[in-house]
Amino acid sequence: MLKMLMDPMGGIVMTNDGNAILREITVQHPAAKSMIEVARTQDEEVGDGTTSVIILAGEMLSVAEQFLTQQMHPTIIISAYRQALEDMVDILREKVSVPVDTNNRTEMLKIVKSCVGTKFISKWSDLACNIALDATATVALEENGRKEIDIKRYAKVEKIPGGTIEDSQVLKGVMLNKDVVHPKMKRRIEKPKILLLDCNLEYKKGESQTNIEITKEEDFTKILKMEEDYIEKICAEVIQFKPDLIITEKGVSDLAQHFLVKAGISVIRRVRKSDNNRIARACGATIVNRTDEIKEDDLGTGCGLFYIEKFGDEYFTFLVECENPKACTILLRGASKDILNEVERNLQDAMNVARNVMVEPKLVAGGGASEMALAQAMNEKAKAITGVSQWPYRAVARALEVIPRTLIQNCGANPIRTLTALRAKHASPDNTSWGIDGENGKIVDMKEYGIWEPFSVKVQTLKTALETAMLLLRIDDIVSGTKKQSDANAAPKGAPDAQASEGPEP
Repeated sequence: MLKMLMDPMGGIVMTNDGNAILREITVQHPAAKSMIEVARTQDEEVGDGTTSVIILAGEMLSVAEQFLTQQMHPTIIISAYRQALEDMVDILREKVSVPVDTNNRTEMLKIVKSCVGTKFISKWSDLACNIALDATATVALEENGRKEIDIKRYAKVEKIPGGTIEDSQVLKGVMLNKDVVHPKMKRRIEKPKILLLDCNLEYKKGESQTNIEITKEEDFTKILKMEEDYIEKICAEVIQFKPDLIITEKGVSDLAQHFLVKAGISVIRRVRKSDNNRIARACGATIVNRTDEIKEDDLGTGCGLFYIEKFGDEYFTFLVECENPKACTILLRGASKDILNEVERNLQDAMNVARNVMVEPKLVAGGGASEMALAQAMNEKAKAITGVSQWPYRAVARALEVIPRTLIQNCGANPIRTLTALRAKHASPDNTSWGIDGENGKIVDMKEYGIWEPFSVKVQTLKTALETAMLLLRIDDIVSGTKKQSDANAAPKGAPDAQASEGPEP
């Protein structure tokens, strides 16, 4: 189910992404603020599992409540929780996780599909999985044995309202919301030589205000001539390398446009720095800061086709068919802005999942199976623990069952009956991959059903949830650092200062 939120600016957000919902909510309670921070951390770290981490952290605190009412000290509960966390990560790594071959596309598609399955985009899951996988594989870079997959910077999502979601695609190159600066310039070039600049193609204005005193009339003409000569000089420096397309982050004056049109060069100006970096990675060019420092090998020749297309009222520049691009643009089409925003959020999650698996190629079964397997293993381990700390330890195992329970509730099945059957299934050996089918609430083997989750996401979820619970359990009182205005106003006129007790005496 989706939630519809009104943001303070009057806009609408429709989503079921845990982080997106909590980001829009304004809360006063400090503990609630720290929970919202948890979802943000999870989103930045692994990009998926934001909802799970909030549910799990809440449940960990909820099971600790009974021990606090029985006067058990929080330190004992925390030490049991810490022990449980270490054991859980070990069990997950040694017994529950399975290795995966990242070069096997069908396996990778299954993994991404299980991430997309609970989201709005699930109706187009095949398309979304292929887009996410292609984009992540494109931006993957390996240097000196270190793998870098920077989705945020080099896999840009461009949303254009109109068309249908099926029209969305990953471009083998870059797309910009720009048009050429002069109507006579070419709008389609095959195999263009691209020059990327980070400087003005116009007369340099002084940093500070400059005054020029002119005594003769000819001097004014001379100054204008100097400006024109300067522009002609920088254009000549560019033209001698015979590029077909110039893309600059700064402005291009009318005179420079005239010289460049005569030379048959197309120009795009005022491109964002981030877009320029993407173009450089896609076509193999180097961004140049001064026109007199251009070298032949700074030009990019990796792009196969440059063309400009009009969608609605706006022009878009395409630099596609690049050879071995290391940056890409994901073009999203859809009925409205709200739908596109939600699809973009879902795709970000899917790409993060693909990235996590590529960086750490290990999987755990989805659909609440790994949580149930952990709960079962923890209950067995708890028997060996002596003393009072075994009870909080068991409570962690019980709290893990909240994930399969929520899945059962969400599809309208009977939670008690199904969960008992699932417990019984996990009690017999070698059944660690049995979980809940999120559509009808039945118990299925996730190996056959093909629902997998990245190991790194699951470990991060458990770590973040338990560490948050430990942090909040350490708190025994909330002291407000702000004075309550209402209390001060409520004090009677003749009474002594109501706030005197809060600070040192005057």
